[in-house]
Amino acid sequence: MDFLTNLIPAFGNIGFTLVAFVVALSVIVAIHEYGHYIVGRWSGIHADVFSIGFGKVLFSRTDKHGTVWQIAALPFGGYVKFKGDSNASSMPVTNGEEDIAARDTMLGAPLWARSATVAAGPIFNFILSAIVFAGVLLFQGQPVTPLTVSEISSFPPEITQDLQAGDRVLAVEGTVINYPDGFSAAVSGLPSQPSVSYDIERDGVRMTVLGPQPQPAMVQSLTPRSAADDAGLKIGDVVVRMDETPIYQFGDMVDFVDTAGATPIEIEIWRDGETIVDTLTPRLVAIPQPDGNMLDEPKLGIGNGGLFFEPATTHVGFGEAVSLAVQQVWFIIKQSLNGMKQMIIGNINTCNLSGPVGIAETSGSMASQGTLSFISFIAVLSTAVGLLNLFPIPVLDGGHLMFHAYEAVTGKMPSDGALRIFMAIGLALIGTMMLFAIGNDLLFCP
Repeated sequence: MDFLTNLIPAFGNIGFTLVAFVVALSVIVAIHEYGHYIVGRWSGIHADVFSIGFGKVLFSRTDKHGTVWQIAALPFGGYVKFKGDSNASSMPVTNGEEDIAARDTMLGAPLWARSATVAAGPIFNFILSAIVFAGVLLFQGQPVTPLTVSEISSFPPEITQDLQAGDRVLAVEGTVINYPDGFSAAVSGLPSQPSVSYDIERDGVRMTVLGPQPQPAMVQSLTPRSAADDAGLKIGDVVVRMDETPIYQFGDMVDFVDTAGATPIEIEIWRDGETIVDTLTPRLVAIPQPDGNMLDEPKLGIGNGGLFFEPATTHVGFGEAVSLAVQQVWFIIKQSLNGMKQMIIGNINTCNLSGPVGIAETSGSMASQGTLSFISFIAVLSTAVGLLNLFPIPVLDGGHLMFHAYEAVTGKMPSDGALRIFMAIGLALIGTMMLFAIGNDLLFCP
């Protein structure tokens, strides 16, 4: 069993969720703040304090550069306080106790050094995401060609399963299979029936055997905070019936939910020889459309990876893994920006915006699905945090970069009075967004 899922009985669901949230947030914040710190140090700006958490200091040490590294009691964030700052928001000291124009202060450093230091936090978040995605690809590998069976899941007894580990899959119901390219299109037209025929090669001998649908109605992943997740469905569950309709393949389930909409559905699942019946109500989820827009569609939150067995894999080259990882980070950024746009213009509802409570629940849900799922979630969240910090809102890194752009154009920084007004506006905007997101979590979109 996976290491993280073993911890659930020890902590309980609430404790496990809280621990997962703190771990995810601490990793992301540490990387973000370390980006600020190390680029600032390289640029000649001295850091007085590097803190993980806020409030009472639990542990601290001072390094040879004179920076105090500390862990504080409230582990919900962190900061780097540079020399010449009056607080963690990089507001300048105004009491005259320090030479705020000195070269090793944030205010006295050249514009390029200050801009690089500010931008480094979000950039390090993106780098963390890319490293994780690349690492997952290197760890998992990619399927060999032709598609080869490695490990087979169990199925209800009425579904014939004659495939064996090591079988090389050549065709399904006479349709030649190329995996993963074109796989979904190739099997989308298969008849909806319990078992289908597979043309395989086993120990050098070609034969035809029966097996489950290539894309069965099997739970291979769960969307956090979805109907299926809240109902307690588990990875490996097989959906066999919805209301009175038999379900044989994943497409059957998708079609049924699309037709039923956000109305209660009685669902029967098979789990390790046991039949379980429950009622689930699909929830509206923002789904990208071919034209680039997003629309709310009913979803149970059941993910399907495309195969009922684990395919044999081969090594992925380092360069290819890095390239695919960078593409994944860029895809998340584009989808996040598009999602915000679609909420603003009203194509999708604002329940797609989660606050800290929703993120905590998602952290726990992903951790309960296994270490690899949790690590991948940290990568996705790290990209989101990096993107959010680049928004041109005072207090955030993007706001500081906006001030730096003003200085680059005009040759002077905004006045102290203007900075304080902008900072107050930024705090008000962030506070309003936070309250709205928490309202979504607790009141409007439970």
